[in-house]
Amino acid sequence: MIEVRELSRNYGELQAVREVSFSIDRGEIVGLLGHNGAGKTTIMKMLTGFLEPSAGQIRVDGLDIAAQRRAIQRRIGYLPENCPLPPELTVIEALDYQAALRGIATAERPRMIRRAIERTALGAKAGATIATLSRGYRQRLGVAQAILHEPGILILDEPTNGLDPAQIQHMRDLVRELAREATVILSTHILQEVEAVCHRVLIMHGGRLALDRPLAGIGGAPRLMVSLDRGPDEARPALVELAGVEAVEHLGGEGGRHRYALTTADPDATAPSVAAAITARDWPLHALAPERHDLEALFGAVTQRPVEVHHG
Repeated sequence: MIEVRELSRNYGELQAVREVSFSIDRGEIVGLLGHNGAGKTTIMKMLTGFLEPSAGQIRVDGLDIAAQRRAIQRRIGYLPENCPLPPELTVIEALDYQAALRGIATAERPRMIRRAIERTALGAKAGATIATLSRGYRQRLGVAQAILHEPGILILDEPTNGLDPAQIQHMRDLVRELAREATVILSTHILQEVEAVCHRVLIMHGGRLALDRPLAGIGGAPRLMVSLDRGPDEARPALVELAGVEAVEHLGGEGGRHRYALTTADPDATAPSVAAAITARDWPLHALAPERHDLEALFGAVTQRPVEVHHG
């Protein structure tokens, strides 16, 4: 549905985005992550047609954005990080104005406005002027504008910004609902939001795509982490012979304690036998737990290393 090939964008001598390629299928919810200045917003602006690439190609539903930008923009709903809203208009007036800009037929506007208000839980503020709205309600109005024309692609930049915990949960539910009919690209600094709703993550680093991976694929082979006061010459032979342990890696020692990573198909099932074997040898067991594999750990590892391109 979305195909990006060798996409680059320069600002003078600064390369904000460098040779980025990825594709996104219909119905996917994809998280776009990266530190400030990594190129996330530049990519979103190029996908929406607000910014021209310096090089590369963007195709949406087989259409080339260089030649058919307006047709692609009609398929896209976009929530920028700081969504501009006219303060003197009411919520309904702002949505009606957006509908007019989108070319929605006058007869269709009440139904579509009503649905957008219902989906974003804006009913209590429908007649309020934007100047009186809290940050959370303004954010919801920005989302309502983005989904008003029922786009096939939705690009959301920091959609939970300013929302309270109940509103964040509502936004998560809405994103999942929208993905039944649309492709969603979600950019946020809150990694828990990506873990909660996304199928896949794209991590930008230094203007390049540093990692493209399904969230279900994060973690690699499961491992048990063990901390002992025995060195590798003594501990490794004892650990590697245990049932369920496929490999043992010595991770180093400090203060007389040594850390080991045990590769095993089922860390939870293997842990009791490891504990029993260590106790039987009368060795002090300082720690025993599954290795932590989550998006935060992956993000830290990817964005702290030299820029490379990985697909997985």
